[in-house]
Order: sequence, then structure tokens, then C-alpha cells
Amino acid sequence: MVHRPVLLRESVEWLGLRPGLTVVDGTVGAAGHSRVFLEKVCPEGFLLGLDRDPQVAELAARELIRAGFTRGKQFEVEVWRFSQLSEALACRRTPRFDRLFLDLGVNSLHLDRAERGFSLKREGPLDMRMNPQETGAASAADLVNGWPEEELERIFRQYGEERFSYRIAQAIVMRRSTESFKTTRELQEVVAGAIPRRAWPPRLDPATRVFQALRIAVNGELDELDAVLAAFPGLLNPGGRAGIISFHSLEDRRVKEAFRELARGCICPPELPVCMCGRQPQYKLLGPRPITAGEKEIEENPRARSAKLRVIEKQEIPPSGERKDG
Repeated sequence: MVHRPVLLRESVEWLGLRPGLTVVDGTVGAAGHSRVFLEKVCPEGFLLGLDRDPQVAELAARELIRAGFTRGKQFEVEVWRFSQLSEALACRRTPRFDRLFLDLGVNSLHLDRAERGFSLKREGPLDMRMNPQETGAASAADLVNGWPEEELERIFRQYGEERFSYRIAQAIVMRRSTESFKTTRELQEVVAGAIPRRAWPPRLDPATRVFQALRIAVNGELDELDAVLAAFPGLLNPGGRAGIISFHSLEDRRVKEAFRELARGCICPPELPVCMCGRQPQYKLLGPRPITAGEKEIEENPRARSAKLRVIEKQEIPPSGERKDG
């Protein structure tokens, strides 16, 4: 399967890439975005690609070398989580950067490899860990076979927005009382059987939401996203931009709220008739609404249908220390 980077043209355009910039691609994946980013910022610029999965990170490095870029001089690819962004920069003695890019969600490379346990179409071990080498990393099988019924119900409802979460959790607990879950197919069949046939979503496997919820729980994805949203503002250079692509409402809501708070000016109580704090916005939202894929891209790459790109810019600060008007 050919990897198609989502919203590639839009990402390049809204990030405002130009020669000499330092870019952090926090979800380097198959380097589809990073390769084009490097074309825009080289020869003087530099890209630091990060990925939680060691296999994916090494693949990305090979792809960028194959594209003609020099590792160590024009780019580097390393294994880090979102919550380790500050540490990743400190280890490279790169305290700040000009552009941050995140393409959230599961990597298509994970879905293509049955042995990773992410796919509903390819039977494999029930794993779903983005980095199995992380100390104490629990697999999806560990959760499904060991977590209490009420905890399973909670993650299916909160992370998968699954309205049959209670029935599904009950069915899982009943099944594991006689035989533990080992494969993705076993879980898929139990989940599908717990959902009334008339309620199966059109064009989607009925277990899709449960698999999403387990993946998020296994990898702590929302906590990791919250961590990077809190960290990047202090690491972005003035005039810098951050662009984040999300694929479901749980992610997009967090990005939207974090960006909106950064772009907020006055923090006076709403009952005051006029602003007394004089606080000026430190960031500017780019675009009145999230950027989405056009019909042509969706036709060529159905994954792009749910993609939303949000971009924010850190305001320049004049040498005097006084913020510009407007």
C-alpha cells in the first residue's frame, strides 16, 4: 500500500515554509510530509523528525536519505513521545524551533502490518502498542483480559464514543471468563455480536470505535497530546507556527481549545464593561475554521475525509519589548 500524506499541499502552504527554518515533525511516520518540508527549508534549514515507534522512525530516516537529504546535517529522526518534546530538543541542543507539525492518529504503516494488532482487516495478535519496547507498556490484550468491566465500558464510551459500550464490556467479560482474548479477530467478533445488527454503522466495521478506544487507552494518546499542547508554546520562536492534523473529535476538540486559549486576549471577568487587564494575544489563529481536504483528495485517499488541520502563529515581539498593535 502506497502511503499518502494527508493535506500535504495545505500543510506546506499554511505552515509558511521557507529556506532556513527549523522544523519539528512530531509524527514523522513514512516521511511523506517531512520529505516535502525539507525541500522547502533546505539547504540552510533543518528538520527533526520524531516518532514513538522505532521501526517507523528508522523507515522514515531511510526514506529521507533515499530522497537525497543528509542525515545529521539536514535532518535527524529520533524515537520520542509527545510528552518528551522538551527533552528531545535539549538532547540535540536545539532549544527552540520555527515550525511544529503533528499528524495525529494511527499510522497507516501500523494498519498494514497484521503483527502490530491495529488492523480490523488483518488478523494478528491483540497488541496495538506504538512502541512495544517502552518499559511497562501494556497491550490491548492486557486491557481486554484484565481490566474491570466498568473500566472497559468507560474507555469505550469516552474514547470510542460507542453508544453500546455497556453491552460490549459485558460481552467481553463473559467471553474472557472461559477463554482469554489473543487476536484481533476474536475481539472483533465479540464486539460485532454485542451490537444489534440494525445499529451497525454503514461502511464501517462495527468494532471500529472499540478498536479506536483501546488504541487510545493503550498508548495514552490523549494525555500525550495534552502534554505537547502544553509544551510547544514555550519552545516556538516568535513568528513560528504550529500545525496539527486530527482525525476525530476527541483530538480536534483538545487542539481547538488549546489554540483558542493561546490566541485569547482579555482575561477580565465577563461582568466588567471594559477591559482592565490590557492583555494582548500572544498567538494568532490562522484561518477562520479548520482546513479540510477537497473532493479530489478524498476520492484518492478516503482517510483524508475526516482530517482537520488547525494552524496557529506566535506573534512577533518588537525589539523594544512592546507588542505590536493589532
